Amino acid sequence: MARTRRPFLKLFFTLAAVGVLYLVYLDVRITSTFTDKMWELPAKVYARPLELYEGASLSAEDLAWELEILGYRKVAQATAPGQVARAGNRFDLHARGFDFPGEREPTRRVRLELSGNRVVSLSSGGRELGLMRLDPVQIGGIYPQHGEDRLLVRLDDVPETLRRGLMAVEDQRFYQHWGFSITGILRAAISNLRSGGVVAGGSTITQQLVKNYYLTPERSYIRKLNELLMAVLLELHFEKDQILESYINEVYLGQEGPRAIHGLALAARHYFQAPLEQLPLHQQALLIGMVKGPSLYNPLRNPERARERRDLVLDVMAAEGVISAAAAQRGKAQPLGVSTRGSIRDTFPAYLDLVRRQLRLEYREEDLATLGLSIFTSFDPLLQRQLEASSEAVLDQLDSGGKQLQTATVVTRFDSGEVAALVGGRRPRYAGFNRALDARRPAGSLLKPAVYLAALEQPRRYTLASVLSDRPVRVEGYDGDVWEPRNFDRQPHGDVLLHHALSRSYNLASARLGMQLGLERVADMMRRLGVEGDIPEVPALSLGAGEYSPMDMAAMYQSIASGGFRMPLRTIRDIVDADGEPLRRYPLEYDRTVSLQAVHLLHYALREVVREGTGRPVYRYLPDSFQVAGKTGTTNDGRDSWFAGFSGDLLAVSWIGRDDNGGTGLTGSTGALRVWGHFMARASQRSLSYRMPDRVQTHWVDSETGFLTGEGCPNARLMPFIEGSEPRQRSNCSGRSGSSIRDWFQSLFRGE
Repeated sequence: MARTRRPFLKLFFTLAAVGVLYLVYLDVRITSTFTDKMWELPAKVYARPLELYEGASLSAEDLAWELEILGYRKVAQATAPGQVARAGNRFDLHARGFDFPGEREPTRRVRLELSGNRVVSLSSGGRELGLMRLDPVQIGGIYPQHGEDRLLVRLDDVPETLRRGLMAVEDQRFYQHWGFSITGILRAAISNLRSGGVVAGGSTITQQLVKNYYLTPERSYIRKLNELLMAVLLELHFEKDQILESYINEVYLGQEGPRAIHGLALAARHYFQAPLEQLPLHQQALLIGMVKGPSLYNPLRNPERARERRDLVLDVMAAEGVISAAAAQRGKAQPLGVSTRGSIRDTFPAYLDLVRRQLRLEYREEDLATLGLSIFTSFDPLLQRQLEASSEAVLDQLDSGGKQLQTATVVTRFDSGEVAALVGGRRPRYAGFNRALDARRPAGSLLKPAVYLAALEQPRRYTLASVLSDRPVRVEGYDGDVWEPRNFDRQPHGDVLLHHALSRSYNLASARLGMQLGLERVADMMRRLGVEGDIPEVPALSLGAGEYSPMDMAAMYQSIASGGFRMPLRTIRDIVDADGEPLRRYPLEYDRTVSLQAVHLLHYALREVVREGTGRPVYRYLPDSFQVAGKTGTTNDGRDSWFAGFSGDLLAVSWIGRDDNGGTGLTGSTGALRVWGHFMARASQRSLSYRMPDRVQTHWVDSETGFLTGEGCPNARLMPFIEGSEPRQRSNCSGRSGSSIRDWFQSLFRGE
């Protein structure tokens, strides 16, 4: 008898040992990962905050739009955070406040008054405010590969009715059981029979959390046993409030494309465009009801079913004493209140692509997707909105039928090198090929300023009044191929002045100048201006040979616009961790790489481009008094249309072409310039100012011969020269005193 028992005892102890080891394994798995999972958060990417102060340039429509995408609710009287009351150009808003890196913007009531697209009054509590910042728009996130997104909320910040209502529906004995509840299972079955619908489930909140964190959705006894064991172990190691808080932040509540909506806080933003703590009772009940079936009760797809579920939850909350019966009736009388505007997040894929590329230079992908970083960028939603509108308006005019033209534009604030807006294609919401970064094409005449700047750095040899030859060029290569460039009008123009050759974009004069300078000098200038990658040192380089993206050209023109300071184009201002501690700041970096005096002379020529040269159509969009500088670019057979230019606050580079590299029939001035002009006329706030640097003087010059002349003489033009480089020859005209003849450049000195 004893012998027959021994195998059973051995089997029993073996199974017991295996069971203990398995429990130890589950215990270690929970204790080593639960805390990490509680705080596993994707990175949040924020736009710039809208700064409000007296005198700020802002229209009432733009302010209303930004408040709308921030989720501020329109009310008759703003009494709670996140509300705004508007009366014409006066806005009374209850600002939510925000924790910026190193500074807290408080929650407060604010009154703004606008007039003439300016903030004329800003006050709070009857006292004037010098400056305030709205909470920034979250424009996207960097999610793990499984696509889960969540917005962390502390248990203390969850409305009490929402906490208690969630337990009333999902787990009435949450604070009494040890992870599972036999009575809960029985009570759920009885409640479902009485109500005639599915009101409650048998799993506890702890079991649901375990399933979401650690297990698959499969229905099996093994999975259910693991769920029960792990729920008990979880309850042994962690407080009830920790478990409830984790559940509130983890529960799955829907899908937005590839992005999974997890947690009540993110669901509140997604469905109602409002913070969780501001949700009224009927919307809290709707979220609670969706826990049972996010797809089944999705209010956007199944509004009637969602309403029935919400009303059922309100009845349960009243029956369990969470709310009064009267409050339940008032809640059921309310509309669902779901936002149909759609989320602002992840709707700017081209800009977010640039942010990700810059982040990956310093951070691992898994850290970006799990550490809860907050990334503050220079993205300006108002500029982006206008850029998209301008791109669409012009492309629809140019290509109303075939829809084959594509476009890309990069907008920067050239005083800081910050990228403020970006369009990567004709469909700006499409997360596909990012033409602003990856469409590499010949740049045409957009490269010519680098050639002329390399010349102007040698004032003993070249000035704006130097004579260049615009005669036919013929270069035979080593392989026998012959390069013979032509001007756009197919005509040579003989001897022309340097400034005239650039403003009219003469190819023959530019090609000759590039070869006189030496192609290595031209390539070196391009690198000093910020162009990276391969630069082919071939004769055609002076006319745009090579492959460059709009971002490459933005970097080059950034250095030109900033007076010869090379500064990396950047999107990121600050990064903070999940606790709000700064991880990295991105201060302004710059390095002078080109002579200020030479760049100043180039600015003169680029102003002339838009006043008298190939960029004249700019002033079909801009008022005549508004000063800008720019350059057109066109490649062979009109395959690529470019325009790059800057005002006193913004720089933009626009491109139009076809993905198949086919001809467009467009030049720089008939294509990309139109996008640029349409945008800048509506977005730029400051005219390009004129500041003459040291060692630069102005002289009256005959614009046909390049000789010194007098004010009021025929063809007389006031032009800047580096000291000692002015022309030596003089015309026969000494000038006329009191002459009223003036040109556009002279007007800069007289405040016109």
